[in-house]
Amino acid sequence: MNTQDEVGGDADAMVAGQAQILRYIYGALDGMAIRCCVELRIPDIIHNHGHPITLSEIATGIASPSINLDGLRRLMRFLVHRKVFHEMAQPKVGDGEGGNDNVYSLNHCSLWLLRDADVTLAPMVMMRTDPSMILPLHVLSRSITEGGTAFKMIHGEEMFEFSSSNSDFNRVFNEGMACTAKITINAILASYKTGFLGTKGSVVDVGGGTGVAISEIVKAYPHLKGINFDLPHVISMAPRYDGVTHIGGDMFEAIPPAETIFMKWILHDWSDDDCIKILKNCRKAIPKESGKVVIAEIVNHPTGHDPFVDTHLTYDLVMFSHFSGGRERNESEWQRILHEGGFLRYNILKIPTLQSIIEAFPE
Repeated sequence: MNTQDEVGGDADAMVAGQAQILRYIYGALDGMAIRCCVELRIPDIIHNHGHPITLSEIATGIASPSINLDGLRRLMRFLVHRKVFHEMAQPKVGDGEGGNDNVYSLNHCSLWLLRDADVTLAPMVMMRTDPSMILPLHVLSRSITEGGTAFKMIHGEEMFEFSSSNSDFNRVFNEGMACTAKITINAILASYKTGFLGTKGSVVDVGGGTGVAISEIVKAYPHLKGINFDLPHVISMAPRYDGVTHIGGDMFEAIPPAETIFMKWILHDWSDDDCIKILKNCRKAIPKESGKVVIAEIVNHPTGHDPFVDTHLTYDLVMFSHFSGGRERNESEWQRILHEGGFLRYNILKIPTLQSIIEAFPE
């Protein structure tokens, strides 16, 4: 019996299946094409003109004495097909005809790639497509057959140790995390408006990176004292923010006391046992009666209509390949580690971004 017979002899379905696998094989080019676009600052070049521009105008904005115009044209054709940019005929001027060249404009997708914007995914593009992040994916099968983390197989150490000893990667990683922190905290402040109002004293951001998220929280709620808590090599790169104190330390040992603890994209890096250790330290750091932990994490709902469902599942493979014990979790999995960590009550609130809010209370 041949393969086509095994699946019912549907020739059209076999062709569609072939096309689907080919899309997956060459899907790696999607991310790299977007990285190329960010490196060349194409979205910023179009944005700075204030109107749709031609390929020649894009080329003029790229700092190169010998631009490959044919390569640029093919890159833009690909990204237009992927709906990253819009392409249209050049508009008429007065009673005359439009130009011969088509023009390109930004859309809802490419606006996220502006490097000079306050809210952007451009640093995340650079981080996720960095060679240090891509190489471990080549040994994904080994991590399944042998156990262990693909990242460590390639680099000889886990990601956080690698980051602490490689300043260039540490910078790229922190910039990627900072840009997503800005996006997430904007969604939280817009959708979770009363979440920090009840807090009268301090909020500590555990694993807060360079302090972007806690600085925005303090800016929105100036009555709060903000504490940014992370590993010393991360804190060493943190800028000064009004109302924020930077503290270096290890969340597995102790967490600075506060009325509210905030954690964004921290627990998904760790195994269930490690998460329980972190949560127990959170429990020790907050008041029993008024304390709470605000967690921003993915809550998997594979059958839902959330526009981020596909990314949720992809991120689980990222966690598997890059972090020892890292994983994305569904609600029942979150409930188990919260209860074992000392948090018997919780609420899950959906916000308009990749993560959800999990409010956890000790009583």
